[in-house]
Amino acid sequence: MIMLSVEHLSKSYNETKAVDDISFQLKKGEVLGLLGPNGAGKSTTMRMIVGFLEADAGSVFIQGKKVSAHSIETRKLVGYLPESAPVYLDMEVVDYLRYIGTLRGLEKNLNASVLEMLTVCGLKTVVGKTIAELSKGYRQRVGIAQALIHKPDLLILDEPTSGLDPNQIGEIRELISELGKDRTVILSTHIMQEVEAVCDHALIMHQGKIVGEGSLAELSTQFAQSGSSYIVQARAQKEKILSAFQNHAHLHFEKWLQEDGEKNRFLLSSANGADHSEEIFSAAVAHQLPLSELRRESASLESVFKELTK
Repeated sequence: MIMLSVEHLSKSYNETKAVDDISFQLKKGEVLGLLGPNGAGKSTTMRMIVGFLEADAGSVFIQGKKVSAHSIETRKLVGYLPESAPVYLDMEVVDYLRYIGTLRGLEKNLNASVLEMLTVCGLKTVVGKTIAELSKGYRQRVGIAQALIHKPDLLILDEPTSGLDPNQIGEIRELISELGKDRTVILSTHIMQEVEAVCDHALIMHQGKIVGEGSLAELSTQFAQSGSSYIVQARAQKEKILSAFQNHAHLHFEKWLQEDGEKNRFLLSSANGADHSEEIFSAAVAHQLPLSELRRESASLESVFKELTK
């Protein structure tokens, strides 16, 4: 089932093209990492998806309903956490969630809905405190709770771990992973580890355009078409290893990774994306190099990101 369909979406601010004719789809249950450097158009895209911002061109459909034509109906399907969590600092946590629940029309099951959010988002320990008393990590949890309280099918989170310490980041990532098990999630970030930790699909934006899209494995494979690298360990002297690979037709000796007498680890590279593992093995046999490791390295998401946004 297609949860979200974005078709030829564009938005400009004066002469600046913030979002430039982008299209993508998300199925139910997918967790999408929306990546891009600052100013790439991520936040503008999310604001248009939820209907907070009108597009100059293009359309957004949520469960087949056009957002511009069914704004109230589609907003009921979406939970949204902007980069700055929309919380009232002078309100207590429970009072704030009751307030949001009332705005969402949950009067009949309000107490049960608030209790569920306190449990799901790990907020029971801060009941009775005002939001101003909470750490930034707990404020983010309150922000996520307000986005979830009406049980949306699509959850959109804009930089949810921005400004948090490492422990808080880990906690929020675990929470997002749990939330992604039964709903579609869009996670906007410029932190690669965030996407690798919680997402199964990534979309990379740069200067308002989509420059990369696919599963994390697909993006790594696509990038590897332009080259590949291999980590090798051999029980042999360095001179013997160099004689085997320094003048190889398809392989380039890059550097030593570990130098230990007759057990040396090194990095080889090739200029194309073909798999040269068999050639490495054959060269090792021909030069009598006993191998204890031969591993082809896939491109990291960070290297893919740098290549596509440079």
